[in-house]
Amino acid sequence: MKKKIIALFKKNSGRGFKSRDIAKMLTIIDQHEYDSLKSFLHSMVEEGSLIRSGKRYMLNNIPRSNKITGELQITQGGFGFVIPKDPGYKDVFIAARNLSTAFNGDTVEVILFANQRGKNLEGQITGILKRKRDEIVGTLQKTNSFYFLKPDDRDLHRDIYISKNNLKGAKTGDKVIAGNIKWESPDLNPEGEIIEFLGKSGSHDTEIISLAHEFNLSYRFSDKTLLETEQINEEYTPEDLKERIDCRNKTVFTIDPVDAKDFDDALSIELLENDNYSVGIHIADVSNYVNYHTNLDKEAFIRGNSVYLVGKVIPMLPEKLSNNICSLVPYKDRLTYSVIVEISKRGKLVKYEIEKSIINSKRRFTYEEVQEIIDNGKGDFAKEIVQMNSLAQTLRKKRLREGSIDFFSPEVKFELDENGAPIRIYKKETQPSNMLVEEYMLLANKLVAKHIAAPEKGAVKPFVYRVHDLPDNEKIYEFSKFVKSLGYSFDPNAASKSNQFHLLMQSVKGTEEEAVINELAIRTMAKAIYSIHNIGHYGLGFKYYTHFTSPIRRYSDLMVHRLLFQYMKKKGNFKYSSEELDEISDHLSITERNAVEAERKSVKLNQIEYLQNHIGEQFHAIISGVTHFGIFVKITDILAEGLVKLRDLENDAYVYDERKYALVGKAGRKQYRLGDKVIVKLIRVDVERSELDFLILE
Repeated sequence: MKKKIIALFKKNSGRGFKSRDIAKMLTIIDQHEYDSLKSFLHSMVEEGSLIRSGKRYMLNNIPRSNKITGELQITQGGFGFVIPKDPGYKDVFIAARNLSTAFNGDTVEVILFANQRGKNLEGQITGILKRKRDEIVGTLQKTNSFYFLKPDDRDLHRDIYISKNNLKGAKTGDKVIAGNIKWESPDLNPEGEIIEFLGKSGSHDTEIISLAHEFNLSYRFSDKTLLETEQINEEYTPEDLKERIDCRNKTVFTIDPVDAKDFDDALSIELLENDNYSVGIHIADVSNYVNYHTNLDKEAFIRGNSVYLVGKVIPMLPEKLSNNICSLVPYKDRLTYSVIVEISKRGKLVKYEIEKSIINSKRRFTYEEVQEIIDNGKGDFAKEIVQMNSLAQTLRKKRLREGSIDFFSPEVKFELDENGAPIRIYKKETQPSNMLVEEYMLLANKLVAKHIAAPEKGAVKPFVYRVHDLPDNEKIYEFSKFVKSLGYSFDPNAASKSNQFHLLMQSVKGTEEEAVINELAIRTMAKAIYSIHNIGHYGLGFKYYTHFTSPIRRYSDLMVHRLLFQYMKKKGNFKYSSEELDEISDHLSITERNAVEAERKSVKLNQIEYLQNHIGEQFHAIISGVTHFGIFVKITDILAEGLVKLRDLENDAYVYDERKYALVGKAGRKQYRLGDKVIVKLIRVDVERSELDFLILE
């Protein structure tokens, strides 16, 4: 029986099955045989040859004698999980007592326990292979005669001891960086020394620099890079224009947020004699100025992308390029890379060309200005904007019909005072003017990817795609159960799940639960990444997709410009192998995730700073998470999230019901469910721990 079970799992490598499924595949019908099978399965889990996750069994591919390596992620509860480098293995649970001297984010070596129980593999850290950071940012504090650094990153879970001899002039309350960290025993705190003074804790500039350090973001460019940038000449020669199409006489304009400083895309439209439109999507030709393997290029690659913190941008390129030479500012000639598309009024693509070009923008619009023109039909270039909006709506409807999912991630904007402190928070509105620009950027990105991935002649060449995999079936089923608990419809067995997502997003639009359903839907999805393997983009419903339209702020787009030009014109003094492109794709996916985490934390810190002055006030909120220790609530207008602790639900004793996503009262059976609307009162703000505590008002 044991051999049969192992053979079955090997034949269906990587899949998990319930005991009833296994019985069917082994043609076991008799109840006695079925009971025997379950006994075998149980004993195989005990000995470690199988893993049990919920009701499903999987083959354990990791030999008990072997160690595995991966990245440690420590939770707020003090325990951790190691995410193995080999994606074929499950995450490994590490109890707090088994973390050894590892910090959150370190690459570690783990030995797995012989007898595995429960849903997760469990192990113990036996070695630190690579520290995530050599330096730690925090606030210097003192207790009795001891100085210590309290890290800004609370996931580190350990204060750093600093001896008096290593203070370097820093005083209690200063924001500093500790380096030369030594940690040899988990029974003692790590030790370090002050290597840099950042400023007084709490000041806006100091906190931004601290955040940059925490996420290993370079907020200063090297002297070599700045010198190289200064030597770049924005003037062009007639020779430079020989192979460029001249669009300077066309009605070209930019549409961006009111506070934008770098404009890397511009649009133009004209009605042709055959009643089709010619749309120009003109993108800053950054590759003309950032040459391969220069200091400027190397530093841009390391950064990977610009990072947009509240009140501060950490750019990928120095300001001379990002805000001037490469920026498509009005009334100045600028070198661009253009996708020019002939398209019918019904959204049918007739033909396109991709060529280097030169433009001269006739107007810098904000989204608000364009929206006013869309609403009233009056203003500068009103005819072009109305045409462009009408065609964009047609393209959008067509895209959604063909399987694109209309996800919406609500965002907040901050109004800051002269010191950089938040004085107002409001939801960012998505209007037709925003969607207008988005539609043409999606079109350009899709056409560029298709041009390389499906060439009219010749072989497919190595390229960098933006890909998005299919969602995991188990996550889809979990999501559908949650959605139904809120009274919405989602069929996890539908042939077109993307259509189910689209219908759901339409039905929740404008409701209070829109934010939490969107967020959970996005979590259900796989993460979009960069890859040399084109598997398509599930969320957008595109067979071919890349990033081409933002080379000022994304290195991936700069790479795509270079590759595209090299393949089309057979020019360029660089050559990337598939292996190099694969490594570059992985690196850019990592820097993107890091930037997203830094931006989220920046938003959270500013929300917390703002709410310090609103303790005791009431807010409309929605339950965004339910756990055994309490309820997470999200304020509906400013999207700040905090916790209602279980002990503060005083009207009953509540227990966590995992199946219902709810806390249920033992006596009154009252339920607090994920997605419920509640009114809450802010009772505590802990800036140091980045925590908000609320009470639910009955």
